[in-house]
Amino acid sequence: MYKIDTKVRYSECGEDGTLKLAALLNYFQDSSSAHSESLGVGMDYLKEKRCVWILNSWQVVIERLPKVHEAIEITTWPTGFKGVFGPRNFCMKTQDGEMLAYANTLWVHMDLDKQRPIKPDEEQMAIYGIEPPLEMEYAPRKIKLPDDAVVVDTFSVRKYHIDTNSHVNNAQYVQMALEAVPDAFQIREVRVEYKKSAVYGDTIVVKKAVEEDRIVVELCSLKDEVYATVELLPKQA
Repeated sequence: MYKIDTKVRYSECGEDGTLKLAALLNYFQDSSSAHSESLGVGMDYLKEKRCVWILNSWQVVIERLPKVHEAIEITTWPTGFKGVFGPRNFCMKTQDGEMLAYANTLWVHMDLDKQRPIKPDEEQMAIYGIEPPLEMEYAPRKIKLPDDAVVVDTFSVRKYHIDTNSHVNNAQYVQMALEAVPDAFQIREVRVEYKKSAVYGDTIVVKKAVEEDRIVVELCSLKDEVYATVELLPKQA
């Protein structure tokens, strides 16, 4: 298990002074990167091995978003290796142990030269090790697409959307989707399924469907290929 102790920064908060959802996801994915670096299987190691871990899906449950300057701790750990897949859990807590948010993710190990999934070697799996999965209600990896999604926006991928893989950063897709969600919608859970990587200059077509128990935002190409699907579930009254 890997842990980061820090405080919520002003730049990570919205108008209400609480952590933005995209910033929460950044804390989680940054902690997984830091974990890999601490074990010696980070970016340089993967570059040498000509492989990479690509995020396939998120399931994030939010109990409470922390406030600006609040002290928090983020923990992360791999929960197993299943063929080309590597599931990983995350938690964000206060220093007093209050659970703020937790997540399950599924990562795919990719061969960079062949551009296809490949099982990680025994060395990587041994270095990471595995720990028991978090006790939570696990959702399916795939998100059921709505039948009545309508186009609500279209824009181009900007330079600030791009990360070190030359693709749109994982959290940026969620930020894009949130632009189509009413401010009054209180999010309890977010699920994301990534299908295709968008790059600088691509056009993003935003399609949204509002259902009784969820909002689904599809981020698509001009050819109607889905880059990412974001499902948002509301807090219960």
